[in-house]
Amino acid sequence: MSFGKMNTLIDIAQKVTIKDAEGFRTEVDNIVASVRAYREGRHGNEKWANRAQFSEATDLFRFRCIPDVTVTTAMVVINDNCHFEIISVEDVKGRGMYIEVLAKEVKPSG
Repeated sequence: MSFGKMNTLIDIAQKVTIKDAEGFRTEVDNIVASVRAYREGRHGNEKWANRAQFSEATDLFRFRCIPDVTVTTAMVVINDNCHFEIISVEDVKGRGMYIEVLAKEVKPSG
């Protein structure tokens, strides 16, 4: 993966619940890392057809491994004020160089 293809800035965030002085809980995003990534939207090519088990995934993000950060399915990806729920995290070819994340876009209700 060349650096030229990684032209999308993303934030990897973890949901954190904060309790205020009155005891009300609010959920906020705690940004763990900001990185450049390759983003591929879902379309009808052969690679996406083979990912039938992840039928709800709408986007694929591929980025370099971040030292001392473990990306999990409990985190979210934020890109251009769009939130993506992480469905799957995979180490590309098991080399520890790139991480591939399949994610589903979360649209606010209301």
